[in-house]
Amino acid sequence: MPEPSPASKGRNWALGALVFFGGFAVMVLEIVGARDMQPIFGGDLYVWASQIGVVMMALAMGYAIGGRLADRLRHARFLAAFLIPAAVFIFAIPIFAPKVLQSMVDRHKQSVAPAVATAQADNPAAPEIPDVVETNLLADLPADFLEGNRTAPIAAAPPPVETVVELPLIWQKLYPAFGSAVFFLLPCCALAMISPYMIRLAAQQMTHVGTVSGLVYAASTAGSIGGVFVTAYFLIDHLEHRQIYQLTAGLTLGLAGLCFVIDQLWPEENTDSSITEEAFSSPSD
Repeated sequence: MPEPSPASKGRNWALGALVFFGGFAVMVLEIVGARDMQPIFGGDLYVWASQIGVVMMALAMGYAIGGRLADRLRHARFLAAFLIPAAVFIFAIPIFAPKVLQSMVDRHKQSVAPAVATAQADNPAAPEIPDVVETNLLADLPADFLEGNRTAPIAAAPPPVETVVELPLIWQKLYPAFGSAVFFLLPCCALAMISPYMIRLAAQQMTHVGTVSGLVYAASTAGSIGGVFVTAYFLIDHLEHRQIYQLTAGLTLGLAGLCFVIDQLWPEENTDSSITEEAFSSPSD
């Protein structure tokens, strides 16, 4: 096998960086998103199950869509057309997600009055407790002595307080899945499109498709591993969640910019491929 040229090496490093940091960004969104939903929905099991399931769904969709588009649009700049909106969406998550997610729980709130006020409201005919207790036995006692025996008036009941009723079990399961899908399905899907797209751009010969695809998914998995540990051990401890989303949005925007750089520096590599359409198209094409 001939030695790759310096230009090909640079291009391969650029493609590898796209794949690595794409997997990194997906894991950042998965972990931070689950942490954001826990205070609202509670139930760590359902929150994490929903978040993992939605991200896996997004990966499946991104792999399928990205591979299909890569066969038809053999330029990295077309991938950037999906990454740029994903970056904007990620930037907006901390702005809109708390309100939307909290509105789901607010549907199960109700006003509850204290027990004393509730009992009086249920039985308005009940006699009131007198402020002064007077009996014939105390009639002959001096007035100044009786002043210290007057009972204090009953304090007014505090106003009703709003308390959160525990979510029914069915909504404990469904709300985290709905919330995760609304805010994380689309950006994770766009990031997942990177891997199959890079396989199509990097594989120049049919005999190398297996090697290239293995390296691409290895790089993506390595980026995901890095995203897990960096997020859990560093980002969450030192940054606010809003800042983490902003950094992830900036990273996604940087990946989109790298797509344009690849097309500018190696334009001939993107169109000159020895892999035929028949090799990559489905049998129905």
